[in-house]
Amino acid sequence: MTQRKQNCWETTRCGREPEGALLSERGTCPAATDASFHGINSGVNGGRICWAVAGTFCNGKVQGTFAEKRHSCLECGFFKTVRQEEGVAKLDTKFLSFISRNGEKALFRNENYRFIRSGERFITQGEVGETAYVIQRGSCLVIVEKDGQLHPVNHYGEGDIVGGMGILTGEPHLAHVEAETDMELWALTRADFESISERDPELLNFLTELVANRFDSHRPTAYRTIGKYVATDIIGRGGFSIVYRGVHSTLNMPVAIKMMRHNLAMDRGFLGNFRGEAKTIAALNHENIVRIYDIEERYRTVFIVMELLEGESLKDLLRRIKRITVPLAMDILLQACRGLEYAHERGIIHRDVNPDNLFLLSGNRLKILDFGLACPSGTEDINLAGTAAYMSPEQIEGEAVSPRTDVYGLGAVAFEMLTGSKPFRGETTQEILNLHLTEDIPDPATLLPEISSELREFVQTAARRDPERRYPSVRHALEALRPLAERLDVTGRHVPARPRKMSNLLLFYPEEQQVALKSLMEEFSAKAQELGADLRIADFQAP
Repeated sequence: MTQRKQNCWETTRCGREPEGALLSERGTCPAATDASFHGINSGVNGGRICWAVAGTFCNGKVQGTFAEKRHSCLECGFFKTVRQEEGVAKLDTKFLSFISRNGEKALFRNENYRFIRSGERFITQGEVGETAYVIQRGSCLVIVEKDGQLHPVNHYGEGDIVGGMGILTGEPHLAHVEAETDMELWALTRADFESISERDPELLNFLTELVANRFDSHRPTAYRTIGKYVATDIIGRGGFSIVYRGVHSTLNMPVAIKMMRHNLAMDRGFLGNFRGEAKTIAALNHENIVRIYDIEERYRTVFIVMELLEGESLKDLLRRIKRITVPLAMDILLQACRGLEYAHERGIIHRDVNPDNLFLLSGNRLKILDFGLACPSGTEDINLAGTAAYMSPEQIEGEAVSPRTDVYGLGAVAFEMLTGSKPFRGETTQEILNLHLTEDIPDPATLLPEISSELREFVQTAARRDPERRYPSVRHALEALRPLAERLDVTGRHVPARPRKMSNLLLFYPEEQQVALKSLMEEFSAKAQELGADLRIADFQAP
C-alpha cells in the first residue's frame, strides 16, 4: 500500500488549508488552489508544491514570489522531505534506474560530469537543445519566462532527465531550468544518445516512456503539442503504439493520436516502408475504415492522427459476452468485407485482421482500425507482422501476402465470433503459429452444432491453409454470405446520422397580430421542410 504523503499545511499547521481553522483570518493557501501545478510530484495534491507558489504562509508571515522566497525554501524541512520522497518516485521513467537495472554504471565518462551550484541556470529558454542532463543528486525548477515574468511549471529530482526533448528534436527549449540546490549532473549529447541506443536497444523502451510522459495531461499545453495537435490523455497502450485522445489546436476538432513505439519508429527499414505507404493509407476514405487525417514525425517517432471513435472493439465485446448472435456476426462480416475490399482495390493489404482492430460504434457501425502494418499486395516479410491467433500460413513463413491473407484473418475472426473460442490454442505463441502451418481451421460445428451450412462453409473456406483453396477475394466472400444475409435481412450498411444544428428565433408581437403571424409561420415551416429543417414553436409570455 502506498504511504500517504503530507501537504505543507499539515507540517506547518498554518490553518490555511481548504476548510482550515484560520481561513477567515489568513485566506486559503494559494498552493491549495493553484491548478497549474496539478500532477507535479507524481500527481500529489497542491500542498506539496508550496515552494513554487507565491503568497504561502511560512515562518509566521505571508511569503512573496517563488524567486523571493526560494532561498528560505531550500532550508525548509518540509521541502527537504518532498525532495527525498520524490527522488525515488516514478522509477520506471527515471534514467538512473534504467542504468542500474542494466548494471552499466560506466555508461557515462568523467568528461560527462557536471557540478551546478544552487541558483545557476543551466538550460535557457529559446536556445536550441543539444545536451540533456541526468540528475545524479539535487533538484531543479523548470521556469517559463513570459512577458518578463518568471513562472515555475515543473520540478525535477534525482534520476530525472532534463532537456531530453532537445536531443531528440534539436528544437529550442520551451523554458529555463535552474538549480534549486547544488546539483551533480551527467551531460548527454545527441551523439552520446545515438551511441547508447546502438549498444543497448532496451533504451528505446525507456525513450518511448520518456516521450509518453511528456504528453501527460497535467503538463502545460506547449509540452503536449504535436504539430497542429494537442494530446490530452492516454486512451490505449499496445505492443506497437500508445494512443492519445487529442484535439486540433485551431479547429478544436477531437482526434485520436497514435504514437508508434521507438523500437519500430527508429528501425530504418520499417520507417522507410512506412513512409512509402503512409500517403496511400491516409488516402483511404471508406465508411468502414478509420479515417487518417495526418502523419507527424517528431521526437524520433511517428504520430498517426485519426478520427476519434466512441464505442468498443470486437475484442472487448467478445470478452464481455463470449459469443455474439448470428445476425450481428453477419453484420460485422459484411461491413468488414466491404472495408477490406475497398483497401484491396487500392493495392493495400491490412495484414492484421483481428477482433482488436474491428471497432463497433453506436448502432453496430463498424470501423477497421490500425493500418500501421498494411503493405502492398505481394509484399514478403520475415518479421512476423500480425497477431498470432489470426495470422495466415503465408505470413508466418514470410511469403508474399495478398487479399487472401486478409480473408484468412476474417475467417479466424468469424470462428471466434460464432463459437466464443479462438480457432487455435497453444501454451506458447510458437505452438499457435505451428498449428496454423500444420492444421486446417477446426470445424465450427464441433462447438456450435446449430451453425448454418453457409456460415460453416464460409469459415472453413476463408481460413484454409492453402491460399489457393480460399476465397480469392473478399468480393467472393461477400457473395458466399449474401444468401444467408438476405434470409436474415442483414445488409451490413449503416448510414451515420447527419449532425444537426439548432437556431433560436424569438418574435415579439402584439396579440392582435397572432393570426397573421401563425399563417406566416406555416409558410416558413413549409419552406424550411424543403431544406430538411424542422420548425418547432413554443408560446410563452414575453416580459
